[in-house]
Amino acid sequence: MGEAVSDDTPVVLWAEGSHGPVVHDLNRAARMAGVRRGARLADMRALCPVLQAVPAELQGDSAALVRLMFWARRWGPFSATDGNDGLVVDTTGTAHLFGGEDALLADMQARLARAGLTARVALAPTWGAAWGLSRYGAERSVCHDLADLHPLPVAALRLSDDTLLLLRRLGLRRIGDLAAMPRLTLMRRFARAPIRDNPLTRLDQAMGQLAEPVAAPDPPPDFMAEARLAEPVFDPTDWLPGLVDELARKMAEQDRGCRRLCLSVFRVDGERRDIRVATAAPSREAAHLLRLFAGRLDHLDPGYGFDLIRLLAETTEPLATAQVSLEGNADTALHLSRLIDRLVARFGPDAIVRPVPMESHIPERSEGRAEAMRTDPPPAPRPDRPIRLFDRPEEVRVLYALPDGPPALFIWRRQQISVARHAGPERIAPEWWRDGAGARLRDYYRIEDATGRRLWLYREGLEGDGRGGLPRWFIHGVFA
Repeated sequence: MGEAVSDDTPVVLWAEGSHGPVVHDLNRAARMAGVRRGARLADMRALCPVLQAVPAELQGDSAALVRLMFWARRWGPFSATDGNDGLVVDTTGTAHLFGGEDALLADMQARLARAGLTARVALAPTWGAAWGLSRYGAERSVCHDLADLHPLPVAALRLSDDTLLLLRRLGLRRIGDLAAMPRLTLMRRFARAPIRDNPLTRLDQAMGQLAEPVAAPDPPPDFMAEARLAEPVFDPTDWLPGLVDELARKMAEQDRGCRRLCLSVFRVDGERRDIRVATAAPSREAAHLLRLFAGRLDHLDPGYGFDLIRLLAETTEPLATAQVSLEGNADTALHLSRLIDRLVARFGPDAIVRPVPMESHIPERSEGRAEAMRTDPPPAPRPDRPIRLFDRPEEVRVLYALPDGPPALFIWRRQQISVARHAGPERIAPEWWRDGAGARLRDYYRIEDATGRRLWLYREGLEGDGRGGLPRWFIHGVFA
């Protein structure tokens, strides 16, 4: 429509039907005037002379509904389109995040209203119950007892017009009427009805007697390149460089770099094979990404051949274009990440590990090992702690100790070491939820001997703490 119309003006969207234009959708004013969805447009114009008709954009509406479906996942992790005019969202366990079920529905209507959309919303234990209440119940409905569906018309069970006409002829106008009928009689009557148009099936789904899970589709990938082949091939190697170049170009347009790639080949018999590679740092260098697939395609079983090859960037991160330094020095970090990528591609992800931070104050527990391709940030080095720690702290024999400081003289590795200066202590208490009752606290010191060597030393326990004998001293690490 060229200009906006008032809410009191009856407006319909029409689409081509088998016998001419039919009403595809309508606003509230048209519904109040007696216009019906699916009726012939000519008949509805005769019924309502002031009716305004606008061609429906079916493809555009469908695409917009799909975008709205992914946007609606702010209220629940799973969502799907429900016909051509609705959405279903699985809100299990999320209502309390919005202040309750009523507040959740109010938030839905408010956000959709800000987007220029009028919505009828319902929350119920089953998909079928929510569908019926949102269309034939109140504008905002919360169902705690499925018996609340009994007063609704049988049209709330998502049945075709022919089935609804037959039910009305049988005198079954309400869901409660249908639920009270003997099932054997109805089963005989609708034995040949399609499953999705069988009143008993729809009733069981609405009442929770028959499962109807939400098939939530995955969002489309942001970066994808594919080759559709006119004839099946047995080796996708020749097409891979072009796909990698296309994917790298698309990522460069949005300043993104991939962390995980998936190459999918589709066989003519319907089978699919996936090959995944990962990078230690975001990358969109085509030559490097192509090298990660070297030797990985030899083990593919082509069957009768592949007719579709697809390359997806499953995980991406921001990667701005960087200027090469004027000195022409090599980027050591970049070369290291590429080396890790090649090693992982050749030996597998389990063969290459890297340090990751762990939740612990105990030094030997504050760092773990994980696959090199994990996206966890590496542990940040602390300047007051050594980079190199011993696998097991080495005990020292104290010859002379200061009253409130580290040993002034001790023997370590058969050497007598005199402390020239020290800093500390840093006290670390035991982790009571992991350590036993006899675990003792530690006092760490940074010390330096007469030669300038710096060590990380700690005292285990305090004299008279009731958790053992005299305190013991250990060397835990060496500063660079």
